[in-house]
Amino acid sequence: MRFVVVTGMSGAGKRTAMKMLEDVGFYCVDNLPVPLIEKFMELVAAPNGEISKVALGLDVRADQPFGDAQEILDKLRKNGYLFEILFLEASDSVLLKRYKETRRMHPLSPEGRVEEGVHREREILQKIKQKANYVIDTSNLLTRELKEEIDHIFVRNEEYNSLMVTILSFGFKNGIPADADLVFDVRFLPNPFYIDELKHQTGNDRAVQDYVMSFAEAEAFLNKLSDMLDFLIPNYVKEGKHQLVIGIGCTGGKHRSVTLANELYARMKDHGNYGVKLYHRDIRQGM
Repeated sequence: MRFVVVTGMSGAGKRTAMKMLEDVGFYCVDNLPVPLIEKFMELVAAPNGEISKVALGLDVRADQPFGDAQEILDKLRKNGYLFEILFLEASDSVLLKRYKETRRMHPLSPEGRVEEGVHREREILQKIKQKANYVIDTSNLLTRELKEEIDHIFVRNEEYNSLMVTILSFGFKNGIPADADLVFDVRFLPNPFYIDELKHQTGNDRAVQDYVMSFAEAEAFLNKLSDMLDFLIPNYVKEGKHQLVIGIGCTGGKHRSVTLANELYARMKDHGNYGVKLYHRDIRQGM
């Protein structure tokens, strides 16, 4: 039997993940009272049971100490019960934005500021996050991308290192992305903007791609960047990093940065040991 405990930050997508697990055949139970967790585990793990896949959702709630749930899980593990922990994460800024959009109150701060509840919840969940088998940061994930990650782990049973790499093209004139971990400036390459037939195209068009990649410096840049990322990413994974945003910028974010972001994505997308997605922030600016 496969038993998965689904937990994480409120607003990070736990219920969405539970629905996705249900869609792939998991028997899902959400918000089970803490005193019933141990009995529930005993029942579903009983020999000759008909249930083969179970997902249990655990929330931080004001009416019961989450520490009690962690103690029960530790006890169950010591008693030989096998289970995995899926932790849904998101940055504070994204969580605050989601709460603002939905006009919900935080469960740990029903009459106060959402920010206070988020900070308190993060402290409470620190211990279980450290013990999680999988941590998915949904800060920049679309629903379909979260589904792909769920399928990756629980349907295809592929190795998962809990790292999502975002390759992000942007224009320096619109500002450096606030969430970028690594930023690379490709304004050293000739600018297609000054060629009439390319000016109104983007790095998603073949003519612009062929122009940018016709320069030996573009290929050399990609080779050196790929080599550096091959070194950095395993070390980020080892240190527990779950989200890596690689920013590639040119002047306007439409030609050179888009082309090189596309090329880097093509090199990295089939790596298999981490998720990779591509986003062009400024490609439609002024169009």
